[in-house]
Amino acid sequence: MFSRYLLVIVSLVDFLSDFHVSCCDESCTNRTVFTPSSLVVKHGDPTSAICSLCPSCPDDIFNLETSFGSYVNNGRTITWTVDKMMEWKMTPLCYYTEADGHQCCTPLNVTVYKPPDLVSVSFMNHSGPLFLSRDYTLQCEVQNVAPVRSVHVTFFRGQTELGQKQSLSKPQEKPVTEVFTLSISTTKEDHGAQYWCQAKLELGPDGPQTPPMVVSKNVTATVYYKPQQLAPSRPDVITLTKGDPLELDCTAVGNPSPSYTWTSLPDGVPPSNSSVLTIQSVASGHEGQYTCSVSNDMGTNTVTFRVAVKPYINPYIVVAVLVAIAGSIAVAFYFYKRRCEGHHNLEDVFRFPKQHEAVPTVEFVCGKV
Repeated sequence: MFSRYLLVIVSLVDFLSDFHVSCCDESCTNRTVFTPSSLVVKHGDPTSAICSLCPSCPDDIFNLETSFGSYVNNGRTITWTVDKMMEWKMTPLCYYTEADGHQCCTPLNVTVYKPPDLVSVSFMNHSGPLFLSRDYTLQCEVQNVAPVRSVHVTFFRGQTELGQKQSLSKPQEKPVTEVFTLSISTTKEDHGAQYWCQAKLELGPDGPQTPPMVVSKNVTATVYYKPQQLAPSRPDVITLTKGDPLELDCTAVGNPSPSYTWTSLPDGVPPSNSSVLTIQSVASGHEGQYTCSVSNDMGTNTVTFRVAVKPYINPYIVVAVLVAIAGSIAVAFYFYKRRCEGHHNLEDVFRFPKQHEAVPTVEFVCGKV
């Protein structure tokens, strides 16, 4: 009979020692202490912690409750050890029971993490080329990561950071897959750009010194846009001299690569499909309007050139004429001056001698007869 009562008493003590699950007090002044106070452990790795009684805490009933791992009670300390962390959620409780049955306990916060299996970037609901000045959504898929609320995703274009995103879903301890998004608007410079993203687990001061990070592969953007001229601004009318070379530059950029068509050309100028129209030596017949059309699948851009050709004047002829005019003026002035001084004129110098005849004498006065 006594043995039965003893069995009941032992069972009751065991029951009371386990009863802390529902009535354990975490706000006691004198508490047990975990070292470290919290754990961050990678799934599959080993870990351990030590629970210690405070100096004034009774050690009659001092124990540890955990759903995983093993522990050793050393009197006033308990060592908890896990060889391989395979659980995702657990909170070990270290507790003691006072003489009146009141239980005081301390939980150990354990964060189990797992880096993502794969991180990939793509354009949401879109495949193929992008189009200029349109809005698109970049998506970064992070597969099989835990805890998802600790994931920080950063989007990049080349080495330029575009933005950061963090999970807004409810806390989950087990691995999940989540998609993070970022809106962008395409420009011409985006053609050929490399987009990528990285997922980093920010686990706080108790986590790894270097946060676990996984980077996606690059996605190269192809942006289609209408041809745009590259040539600098030009005058309304291009004026050349007959014999000069003519070069009309209609070069443009576009995607897909544009094609060129020259139309509305003056008579005698053959059609061309080159970006630059060249005439080695212009003539008067090359004067007029030239029209260049640049086209691709996104549209057409038209450029008009107006060319004027002026006649060629030989500079040597101009100099000779000017010299002749200047010489004539000089000779005329010279004889005019000698005539005013009473000297013979040029006719008299070259006149042959002949019999003198009586001629009336006339007195010349400069400016008078």
